[in-house]
Amino acid sequence: MKLLIGGSSSKLFHLQEFGESLVRCGAEYKLVYDMDVYTGFPGNKIGRWFESTKKFDNLIEEFKPDAIFVDRQRHFCLAAARTHLPVFMLLRGDYWSEMQMAKKTLYTSLPRRIALSQWEKIGKKCFENTDVILPICKYLEGVAKEHYPQKPTSVFLEGINASRWYPVKGMELKHPCVGLLQDSNWWGKTKEMLVLSKVLEAMPNVTFYWAGDGPLRERVMSVLGKYENFKWLGRLQYPDKVREYLAAIDVYALVSGMDLAPLTLKEAQLMEKPVVATDVGGIPEMMEDNKTGFLVKEGDYKGWIEKLSLLINDNKKRREMGSEGRKFVESNFNWDLITRRFLDEVTPYIKKK
Repeated sequence: MKLLIGGSSSKLFHLQEFGESLVRCGAEYKLVYDMDVYTGFPGNKIGRWFESTKKFDNLIEEFKPDAIFVDRQRHFCLAAARTHLPVFMLLRGDYWSEMQMAKKTLYTSLPRRIALSQWEKIGKKCFENTDVILPICKYLEGVAKEHYPQKPTSVFLEGINASRWYPVKGMELKHPCVGLLQDSNWWGKTKEMLVLSKVLEAMPNVTFYWAGDGPLRERVMSVLGKYENFKWLGRLQYPDKVREYLAAIDVYALVSGMDLAPLTLKEAQLMEKPVVATDVGGIPEMMEDNKTGFLVKEGDYKGWIEKLSLLINDNKKRREMGSEGRKFVESNFNWDLITRRFLDEVTPYIKKK
C-alpha cells in the first residue's frame, strides 16, 4: 500500500515517525508539507491566491498513492477530496470550538473576518468530502459525531517513539519540585493555571517550574509570578532540553482547562515521572488514574494540594507510578501497533475505490 501524507510544518516530525512505522509494517509513504504543494485564498502569500492544483496533480501522478492522509482542513485536503482516492483526515483539536474562539478573539477586523469565513467554508468541504475522520482521542470522536453523525470516524491515537525518551542528566533545579510543560496560546486551556495560586501558597517549600511560552504568558505571570516558589523557564529546545527538564523534576503537572492528547503527558510518563493532571477532555485517556498518576477536577485546588503533597512526600510512590507510566505509554502508544490498526482501517476503503 502507498500512502500520501500531507501535513503542517509543525507536525512533520511526528508524521515522519508515522511514515517510518508504515515502512516497518510493509507499506510505502510520501510525506509533504501541504502548503508547499497547494495553497490559495486565504493565505499569507497573495501571489498564491489563484494557484492551480498542477503541483498536486503531478504529485498524484508520480507517486500513485492508494490513499491520502491529511492532518488539517486546508487547500491540500480539498484537492485530495477531489481525487478518486480514499482520504483520511486526522482531527487534532475541537475544530468547531476553536473557530468560535477565533471569531471572538483573533479575527475581529474586517479582513480577518473575511479570511475566517473562507476558512470555515474550506473546513466544511473538507469534513463533508473526506472518507473518514480520525480524531486523536475518544473524547474528540464524540465531538466530531455531534457535528457529523453520519460520517465514519476512527480514533487515531497518535504514537510516540519511546526510544527517544531515555535517562539523562537533568538540569539543575531546586527540589522538591513540580514541573509544568505547556504553552499559553488559548485562554480556555491556560486559565486553569491560575488555580495554582492557592497551591503555591499552601506548598511554599515546593518549587514550581513552568517551561513554555505564548501570547498569554503575561496574564499567567501577573498572578503566579509574585510567588517566590514559581519560576518561569521560557520555551525549551525540543527534544534535548525538554528531556533534561523532565529528567530533573520530581512530579509532572498538566494544569489545563482543555486538552485532547497532550504529547508532553506521554513524554513525562516515558521519562518515568508520576503525573498529576486536570480531568478534562482527552487527558484521562493519556494516563491511568491512581496508577501512573492522579486526575484532579477542574478548579479543585484542594485536590492539587492533596495529590502533589502525597507524591512529593512519598519517594516510593513516585518511583512506582513513574515506572507504570512508561509501561502504559509503551503499550498503548506504540507507533507500529497504531499503524497496523490504521492499515486495517484503510484496506476496505481502497477496495471500494
